Parts: sequence; C-alpha cells; structure tokens
Amino acid sequence: MEATGTDEVEKIKSKFMSAWHNMKYSWVLKTKTYFSRNSPVFLLGKCYHFKTEESGELSTDGSNFDKLNTEISGNVEEFRRDFISRIWLTYREEFPQIQGSALTTDCGWGCTLRTGQMLLAQGLMLHFLGRAWVWPEALDMDSSDSESWTSSTVRKLTASFEASLTAERDPKILPRPRRRPARRDWDVTEMRNEVYHRKIISWFGDSPLAAFGLHQLIEYGKKSGKTAGDWYGPAVVAHILRKAVEEARDPELQGVTVYVAQDCTVYSSDVIDRQCCVMDSGKGGTKAVIILVPVRLGGERTNTDYLEFVKGILSLEYCVGIIGGKPKQSYYFAGFQDDSLIYMDPHYCQSFVDVSIKDFPLESFHCPSPKKMSFKKMDPSCTIGFYCRTVQDFEKASEEITKMLNSSSKEKYPLFTFVKGHSRDYDFASSPLHEENDLFSEDEKKRLKRFSAEEFVLL
Repeated sequence: MEATGTDEVEKIKSKFMSAWHNMKYSWVLKTKTYFSRNSPVFLLGKCYHFKTEESGELSTDGSNFDKLNTEISGNVEEFRRDFISRIWLTYREEFPQIQGSALTTDCGWGCTLRTGQMLLAQGLMLHFLGRAWVWPEALDMDSSDSESWTSSTVRKLTASFEASLTAERDPKILPRPRRRPARRDWDVTEMRNEVYHRKIISWFGDSPLAAFGLHQLIEYGKKSGKTAGDWYGPAVVAHILRKAVEEARDPELQGVTVYVAQDCTVYSSDVIDRQCCVMDSGKGGTKAVIILVPVRLGGERTNTDYLEFVKGILSLEYCVGIIGGKPKQSYYFAGFQDDSLIYMDPHYCQSFVDVSIKDFPLESFHCPSPKKMSFKKMDPSCTIGFYCRTVQDFEKASEEITKMLNSSSKEKYPLFTFVKGHSRDYDFASSPLHEENDLFSEDEKKRLKRFSAEEFVLL
C-alpha cells in the first residue's frame, strides 16, 4: 500500500511538473516576432523578400500571418508555407515510460535531443522529399491554434490540480474543437510525398519502437554515460544521431548514413567510404550522407566574427540547420534575417501522439510561427549539419564550404576544415562503420566524455 501511495504521489508530481513547464514556456511562444520589410529572409538555403512601398518592420506571430499577406507585396505566404512545412519536435508528456526510469515526459531536460531530431528530420526530408517540397495543408493550419496555447496550458494546469484533489488517475481536459481542413484531390506525386511525410514523422515518435524517437536516442546515449533526465550537449547528440541511423533497420533508411567530424575536421575519404559501403541488403551503390560538425564559435561567448560564416552556412540549400541555442536553452536554427537567427523552439510541452495509428494528427508536428534571436545571444557550442545525396554532391559541397570558411574567417585558422584522406592517415583512431560488441569505440567514448565536460548545460 505504501508503494502504491508513493507511485500516486509521483504521478501527481509529474503532472504538476508538466503543467508548470507548459505554462513556463508557452508564454515565449506567444511573443511576436518582428521582420524587416527591406531585408531578405533566408530559410535553409531559400531566400524570401518582404518588400513593401512603406519602410519599417512587420510582426509575424502565428495569429496575424493572414493580415500580412494583404499588407505587403512580397512572398510572405511562400515563406510561411515553407517554414510551417519543417518538422517541429518539442517536449512531450504522457508517452510510454522510458526504460530504467519513471519518466513519461522530457520536459526540462530533452531540448537538445529534440533539436537534434529536428535537424535529422530535415535531412531525411531532403532525402525523401527534396528541398522544394512543402506540406499542402500548411496554410490550412488553424491560426487560432497559436492563440490557444496559453489557454490550453491553463486548462492542463487546472485539470491536473482537480485530479490531485479527486485522486483521479488521468485528468480530464476538455479538448478545444479543431477544424480539420477538407483534403482536396491529390495527384499521385502528392500522395506519395504525403506517405513519406508521415513516415518521417513516425520515425521520431515517442515510443520505444520508433527508430529516432526519444526512447531510442536515450538508449544510445547510455553508451556515452548519459541517462534519461540528464542534459545533452550538441556534440554528444551528434554522435547519438549517428548511432541511431546506423542501427535503424527500416529498409527505407538503408540509403542514408551519418558522419560526425572529428576534432573540427572532416576527412573526405572517411565520408566517401561511408557513402560507398555495402548496404545491409547486400546491394551496392552509394548512400546519401548527413555530415554533422560539432564546433565552438568562441570561448565563453560567441565571437561575432563568425556571424557571416553562420549566415553563409544557412544560405546553402544542403544545410540541414544548426543544433544550438542560447545558454541553458537549445534551439534549432534554420535561417536568419540581418543579424538575427530564425529558429524553432522545442520548449513547449505537448501531449503524446501515437504515430502508429492511421492518419494520426500532424498539426502538433508543425510550428505555425517563427522566432528570432540576436546572433550575439547564441551559445558558442553548436553542431552544424549538411546533407549530400551523392559523392559528387559531397565533393562540390566541401569545395564550396571551404571557400566560405576561408573567406569569412578573420582568425588564422578556420572554424573547421575538410582534408583529403582518412583520419587514420593522420594518426587518429578511425571510427569503424560497424561494431559488433559496443556501439561506441574507446576513442569515441573519450571524445564524448570530453564534450560532456566542456559543453554548456541545457535545461
């Protein structure tokens, strides 16, 4: 009986904590974001202009985008459609319990895992859908959803409180009616794309079986000394994502691999070896590669000399974003305007969605409103991501990025480098493509421990 009582207290405590985190971060989502009418906006390699006859600024929060479309002559609607189409992964609550813990939510500690998921999701979208793809229903999202976030938080907090008083196991939250847009007739290509759209999201579902879900990422994190409830840095998450892709068994994922740069160096032959290795099916051919480069943009604070380089990286269509943030908060950076970065924020606690059911709701996986942050506030620790479909694409990208690194660096040494050959040619331990007995080699474990000690704590 005593154990049962303790379990009930823990459940009530967990519900209050979820409601608290939801209330804490939902106010941030309600703040307006201001865009200049006279400066271009870049989003993962695409450029948008919000020009009007008048000068000044315009605000874009999910509730007044429709008004903006009538006020300006630029392509705000295209930007909105493109931004909403990106996959948004946030804190979740009431998902299946994480093995080895009593946790059923990642509120307060899982933000870097979420931003890592968003970066990987963008890489998979480039692979299966292409950069030009946009969600046909993006502009059909109910703009009042963003206005209901705060009221929804209040309902959850009230429901949790009432449940604690009445000893209910599950608080009853009155759902807010949602208008589901009528699906128009889609052609074969659109239907195929929608299948992949849903499949990609399902790989990030919050269940033990999802290939890149929180449960799986935490299991891989244990190999580097991390457990559920710990804070993860951008570099550690990069290695966890690599292992998750390597271990994925879905046949659709056999054509993708991940390479993580070693000590700010991308060894070209190691990357090409990954792209040309034989697939599990025994078939030959090349794989697409997602290259992750953990870097520091300065010492205690971000060096503003790196601003132009970061802007240049986010201007490339094969860039899949940056796992970064500001001290104590992780964001997924996807674009910029002037000296401000555009990002998606994982710090909003949403309810668990069972992605195994047919036609599961998609709305909570797409963010209706972009956020901006001054580059000066960015924490120096981050991981930059790129996607290359072929070896030729990688060679072209390495040349282009190298020129950008050299031209934007005011320091003696660039932020990171591409070098020919294998890492073993430079007396570094080469990371094997597959290891039977352990997911991380001894060299990788040492590197991960160093990253864990050096990186900032993410809340």
